[in-house]
Amino acid sequence: MHLGIVCPIANEEATIEAFVEEVLAVCGRFSFGQVSFFLVVDRVSTDNSLDITRRMAAAMKPVQCVWAPETRSVADAYKRGYREAIQAGCDWIQQIDAGFSQQPRDIVKFFESMEAGKDCVFGSRFMRGGYFEKRFWRRYLVSRGGTLLTNLALGTGMTDMTSSFECYKRRVLQEILAAGIQAKGPFFQTEIRIHAHRFDYAEVPIHYSNPSLTVRKGAIKESLCVLWRLFKAKHGKGRSPG
Repeated sequence: MHLGIVCPIANEEATIEAFVEEVLAVCGRFSFGQVSFFLVVDRVSTDNSLDITRRMAAAMKPVQCVWAPETRSVADAYKRGYREAIQAGCDWIQQIDAGFSQQPRDIVKFFESMEAGKDCVFGSRFMRGGYFEKRFWRRYLVSRGGTLLTNLALGTGMTDMTSSFECYKRRVLQEILAAGIQAKGPFFQTEIRIHAHRFDYAEVPIHYSNPSLTVRKGAIKESLCVLWRLFKAKHGKGRSPG
């Protein structure tokens, strides 16, 4: 079993080494034949993250530094990491954000669900056992509201439609990406979940502490536009967006 871990990073020089070590320690508790850790760095990163990542890649066999100067959005960075993992032949592809906003210890829950035969597993901050640091109340309201609106408009049933902590079988991720993911901002994750809804998926509770306090108005506008397009595709033309 070849595990691929996809993690876009930007300005993470203070924590990236400890984060990678902790993630790999968790993965080491499972009997994977191979682990590849794809750290995607683009021009958004202006500190020493790129140099540190290159140094780790030279010293640690699982770590691969993916320099992606062509990316123009967070969605582009995720997609670049996905392509690297797919091309490497990874059987499972685990996505996690850097900076300890998502906790490496929660990865165990994803692997246990995948071992039980699920096609994909999604982290939820809002299901029983999940946690969202409430002092980031604006982000909480946007994430909670986006989940409720998407479920209402499209009939999806996940408790968290905006988290970016997830795991896929390679075939499933390929099919989701082939469906055409158009969002460039945070709604990228929601759009993926909309397409993933037709697979045998599970949700697992995660603990989330978000260091970002702002949500751009443009990102919210894009999210509503993509949601409207998917709503019309389902209800106007009588077919599912997936």
